[in-house]
Parts: sequence; C-alpha cells; structure tokens
Amino acid sequence: MTIKRISVSQKRQITIPIEFYNSIGIDKEVECCIQNNAIVIRRVRESSGEFDEQILADLISQGLSGQELRDKFKETRRQVRPAVERLLEEARLAAQGQTSSGSYEDVFGICERLTTGYSPRRVYRLCL
Repeated sequence: MTIKRISVSQKRQITIPIEFYNSIGIDKEVECCIQNNAIVIRRVRESSGEFDEQILADLISQGLSGQELRDKFKETRRQVRPAVERLLEEARLAAQGQTSSGSYEDVFGICERLTTGYSPRRVYRLCL
C-alpha cells in the first residue's frame, strides 16, 4: 500500500497525487465518505445498469417511445443511486442503533401491499 502525506489548504482543499489519480482512473468527480474513522476518496462509478431492463420495460408498458422514452429513462435511472444511498444510510444508522428498527412487517409489509398484483419488474419502481 502506498501512503503519501499531502497538505490541506486553508480552504480545506487537497491535491491528489498523480500516481493515485491515474491508478484508480479518476475522471471529473470523486466520491468521499467516512469509513472506520478515515476519509475515503474513490472514483465515481456510474450506474452499471442493474435496473435498465426493468426501467425500460416499465416505461414501454406505459406507452412511452422516442425522445419521451429516452428522457424519462434518464430521469428514472438517475433516481436509482440516491434511493440506494438512502437505504444504505438508513441501514448504517440502524446498525449503530441511532434509529429505531422496524419489524419485518414495517419494512416489507408496505412494499408487499403496494406491489401485490404487480409484475416483479414494476416492484423496483414502487419500492424506491
């Protein structure tokens, strides 16, 4: 593991060493988080498209096509990552005991009631 000491400016800015920058393939943005009492900086990974098929199938089933389909697809796809990040933050808080955890019914019952009768590809949308 390579470790470098870098300075922090008065504006709390740092310069990432070029070896680190090139090594992990940083583009225009990075993600920053606190993990085990350390600041972790990592490259931004765009959505790998886990829900693309479901999103497209749902939008097509709504009768969308052409530019309207493309626009709505992009909008819906952008909502996936923030939803997952909210879920992860809620899980982190629950694991630290900083929030009350719900029962199975509290967590999954509402989603089950909302999705009864829907195909699995529509469930992702209703539960986000």
